[in-house]
Amino acid sequence: MKLSTKSRYGLRALAYLVRNKGFASLQEISQKEDISYDYLEKIFAKLKKSKLVDVKRGIKGGYSLSRCPDEITIGQVVGVFEDTLAPVMCVAHEKEMKKNCSRKSTCPTRKVWMIMQDNLIKSLNLITLASFMDENEKTKKNLS
Repeated sequence: MKLSTKSRYGLRALAYLVRNKGFASLQEISQKEDISYDYLEKIFAKLKKSKLVDVKRGIKGGYSLSRCPDEITIGQVVGVFEDTLAPVMCVAHEKEMKKNCSRKSTCPTRKVWMIMQDNLIKSLNLITLASFMDENEKTKKNLS
């Protein structure tokens, strides 16, 4: 399983908003995080639609988190951009899998893939933006 650039850049952009503690323009985020402005617009459109960010128009406007960083999980963010977090396609979409996989009931490895997927989802839903940022700060201090 590989996360899309939208997930990775979306997390970086939200991390910037956590550090910024207020509103930031897409232009500012684009420059500071080295993400294409046009691509960032698409990312923030999805984040706004998912109610993870708010937008404020005007000179001191821009985007901000819609909730506290300890109320937004990495799983919620990744879920905005990824159709599945399955390690293999046979466990990705149950309805589609019924049509595509004739080995569902006899496959010896299917249970392993399901456990992997469940554990990944649980783990991502335990990590909040706040805890993610706290860990990054601790790592930076330890490397100094």
